[in-house]
Amino acid sequence: MSNTNSNLTRRRFLQTGAITLGGVVLASTMPFGKAFGSATANPSVQEGDLVFICNEDSNTLTVIDPISNSVKHSVNLTSFDEDPRPPFRFATGGVTPTHTGMVTKALYHGAINIHGAAPSPDQTLIATTGRGTSNIYLVDTRKMSLIGNRPNPKAGDITNQEIITSGILVGREPHEPTFSRNGKEIWVALRGEDRIAILDTEKAKKESTGMAANAIRLFQPTLYGPAQVWFSKDGGVAFVISQKVSQIDVLQTNVDSDGFSHPTRIRTIDIKAQDPYGFTPFQKITPDGREMWFSHKIADVLSSRSIYKGQALVDLVSLGAKARPNHVEFVENIKGKVVYASLGRVDDGGPGGAPSSRIMILDRTAKPGQRKVVGSFFSHGREAHGIWTNPAHDLVYIAHEQDELPGTPNEGQTVCTVFNVADPLQPVFVKQIPLGSLLLPSGNLRNKKSINLVYIRPGLAMHSG
Repeated sequence: MSNTNSNLTRRRFLQTGAITLGGVVLASTMPFGKAFGSATANPSVQEGDLVFICNEDSNTLTVIDPISNSVKHSVNLTSFDEDPRPPFRFATGGVTPTHTGMVTKALYHGAINIHGAAPSPDQTLIATTGRGTSNIYLVDTRKMSLIGNRPNPKAGDITNQEIITSGILVGREPHEPTFSRNGKEIWVALRGEDRIAILDTEKAKKESTGMAANAIRLFQPTLYGPAQVWFSKDGGVAFVISQKVSQIDVLQTNVDSDGFSHPTRIRTIDIKAQDPYGFTPFQKITPDGREMWFSHKIADVLSSRSIYKGQALVDLVSLGAKARPNHVEFVENIKGKVVYASLGRVDDGGPGGAPSSRIMILDRTAKPGQRKVVGSFFSHGREAHGIWTNPAHDLVYIAHEQDELPGTPNEGQTVCTVFNVADPLQPVFVKQIPLGSLLLPSGNLRNKKSINLVYIRPGLAMHSG
């Protein structure tokens, strides 16, 4: 059988299975050993690879080791336990208060609502946003710690050894950060405003340590409620999406000889036909750099546009009623080229009978304008959000917002799930990873409500994405 016919047969199986007997789901629960033998036997995973997950409710970053597919570390962005006295401690008088009750205390200075994250081009830094604290934090990926933390003078057996940095104040409701292609800038979409904060990366590192570095180079006016910026592959064009208006801003970055931008608006695109609700939370460029794909969450559709040629509409793909797409990811290898879309919707009848979200599969080998859903698979978690592949494009990691239900193996835990996607059209379930807790001196703070997720290999230059 030719490769073309084989792919057509596989796509028909996926499409039929998703509608009738759930063939895609059954395929996704095959043992990992039939693909690679074991996680450590997968040559595409290297020592030092890490997966970072933003946990919005606990204000932590979970770090997963993809060799063992287990939690390696939890990065602390809270200020609990920096002082031994009761108002500063997570547990007070033997009673553990709710996390929300703690972060609203007057003396709390840690992060609130950790949400967005993006790696630097060399993957040695991650910028993450504190939505509720109107700031960003920089994470050293090799050390798995915040830049700017300092020794705690009150450190002891019942206190943290470090005082958490206050990060960098950028503006109301910072949703997503993005590094410029040369890494010299961080662009932060301020969803509560009508502008983007553009920071000098080196100055941001200094300001994170408490120095007066004036890290914000400028505020770029843009459409109302900007949710995210993503750049063309050459860094010359920036797309800005919104969660408040049905528009996309396209900017010329005008990078100077020192590597810093001087943005000007090329055009504002009306997308009411694709997103009448004005709620587009996520975008990402294809590995070949030709198209930008957008997730229109309330409209339950994905769209794609050309990077150049007037940013014309290429694809518009319906995902079904109340699909609620969050993020997209591209997997391209010898077996196929697909777009995965994580769905916030939770469906009954998932693996083991437990409710689960789905990941939709779109075939990118189809001609532009003819891409469509060819299958789906259960994410093995509830309310799938962040999704990211490894450099070899044969593994995918998925973050989830909701905890697992009673009676399931990881009940009461937020989980990350892993799939072997060596054949992108037939994902194979590998493992469900419970995210555990941040171990504070006064008690365990459970890592929960995962939003963004990034797979990084520190020191490797990113060539796409």
